[in-house]
Amino acid sequence: MLSRAGWNNVVIFSMLLMIFFLNGLHHKLFKESDSYPVLPVLPESSFVLAAALPGVKVERIGTSWRSEGIWQTNAADIEAWLVAWTSTTLQTIEMPQNLPAPSSAIQFWLAGQELPWVVTLYQQGNTPFFYDKQRQVWFAPTAEQVSQFFKPIYANARMSESSAVTSEQSE
Repeated sequence: MLSRAGWNNVVIFSMLLMIFFLNGLHHKLFKESDSYPVLPVLPESSFVLAAALPGVKVERIGTSWRSEGIWQTNAADIEAWLVAWTSTTLQTIEMPQNLPAPSSAIQFWLAGQELPWVVTLYQQGNTPFFYDKQRQVWFAPTAEQVSQFFKPIYANARMSESSAVTSEQSE
């Protein structure tokens, strides 16, 4: 039989073991959610000066916008497109495995940034992924978000497809 001092030691060591276990469990449970936070695609409060996609360049001219290249549109459409980029937050994910070469990339020149902010689009089957080079994080956007974000080049691709179909039908 244990003496009173012996039982005190058992209680003390069991309490220390329980505290150690629960503390470790606490960090294990909450580490997962902290390692993949929801982040804005572009840094918060970023002020876009220009953007470039393959075949498209968008520039701020005073308080308005202009586009050069294959996406010819008005300043309101450009503003709505940029608001989508600056206001969207996405869940970050672990780096996908066995990715093919990037499908496309977009560069944003932000006020106060020396180098452009680069977001690269990867397609693995029907699943799109964004890679933010500066923060080195991966995002999992929906297909709808990808078509909205890469609207300047997707809109041109759809117009090319429809004009090809129209020219085939006319022959």
